[in-house]
Amino acid sequence: MTNAQDIKFPEPDREGGKPLMQALNERHSSREFSTGDLPAELMGNLFWAACGSTRGTYRTAPSAVNWQEIRVYAVTKEGVYLYHEKGHYLEKLIDGDYREYTGLQDFVREAPLNIVYVADYTRMGDRSGQDKLKYSWADAAFIAQNVYLFCASENLNTVVRGLVDREVLAEKLQLDGNHKIVLAQTVGYPVD
Repeated sequence: MTNAQDIKFPEPDREGGKPLMQALNERHSSREFSTGDLPAELMGNLFWAACGSTRGTYRTAPSAVNWQEIRVYAVTKEGVYLYHEKGHYLEKLIDGDYREYTGLQDFVREAPLNIVYVADYTRMGDRSGQDKLKYSWADAAFIAQNVYLFCASENLNTVVRGLVDREVLAEKLQLDGNHKIVLAQTVGYPVD
């Protein structure tokens, strides 16, 4: 169920984009971003590519035991959102610009979108802490790679980052002890 501040996306374009081999060839990391906003349709396609719903209960990215424990947060100048693959929308959680907390690099403050990958350990059963850590890092990496390929296909810049003050960001995102920040990823248009 969405409210007025949520961003409801149109159906994703499941047939567009560059051929896979071309996107793989053009995939790269960049730390330079235009400040231009990303249109809602483009963001919808990006989040669907990241971990959207495909065949029933599956996502575009695999996860161990199909736990789907990675929650995908979008941090923009307007606020903090949580992506819901069922319903294909961003739920607004927090008002305000929290981009500066998504990383220690200067560019995170100006880029239009910072994605934060958070592991929800409650979805992983009674596995050991080491297993939860290992699997959540792998599962977040699958999603991040999907974002890389989408960005290559759409001529966007992106970089995945592990350099995040997890304690501060977890406090800002109001995460409890069962939710662990894994990675962050910045997305935006190239600088002209």
